[in-house]
Amino acid sequence: MTEGTGAGTEAPGRRRSILAVLLLAVAAVCLWGASRMTWVEVTSSDGLGEQRTTALDGGTWAAALTPLALTLVAAIAASFAVKGWALRILGVLVAAVAVVAAVPAATVLVSGATDEQAGRLAELPGRAVIDSVTVNQGPAVLALAGAVAALAAAVELARRPRVRAGLSSKYDSPAVRRAAAKKTSADSADEPLTQRMLWDALDAGEDPTVDGSRADKKADDVDRLDGDTNEPGTRS
Repeated sequence: MTEGTGAGTEAPGRRRSILAVLLLAVAAVCLWGASRMTWVEVTSSDGLGEQRTTALDGGTWAAALTPLALTLVAAIAASFAVKGWALRILGVLVAAVAVVAAVPAATVLVSGATDEQAGRLAELPGRAVIDSVTVNQGPAVLALAGAVAALAAAVELARRPRVRAGLSSKYDSPAVRRAAAKKTSADSADEPLTQRMLWDALDAGEDPTVDGSRADKKADDVDRLDGDTNEPGTRS
């Protein structure tokens, strides 16, 4: 892989990474905010006193919202640490979080809240009678928006281009770059040379302006002359 190709692959990958992180952050904030808001208000009476109103927030009505928000925060850190198939597995996990978060929100928006469930979560005494159950749709809409953002983040994570693991070639040692230059010149002699390839070829002792057969012949001639010539004061 040439340096230009790596840079071309890295740019869209960086943009998708930033977009995925932003979507995960938005989703986490939405789920956390929904968990702090009042979802259902239960009005009850026990026949002994005045009516009593119990507010059920998201942490009670949809108890999974807070852990799911923390999971999305952890996914932000994990998105910087994993690559390849591990990144796609992370995308699947984020999509599962989105589905789990969307279920209670969609249920409230579509079906509302039953008296039985509201009374159980409000922990009303046995003699209490539920007079009314009021559903606030705002928190459910906010949670559903967070689920949609999490699902979009999962798609971005799954679509992030694969990049070569490890550091860029500009951080390789000169010996590694010379070996790569020899391999590149042997495998792709007809491809246009880049400035990096020219310098690597020169470092490897090769003339990038001649073809492979002339370069090999020139190297063989140099080796033969070195073997036949003895320096003064030495013995063969």
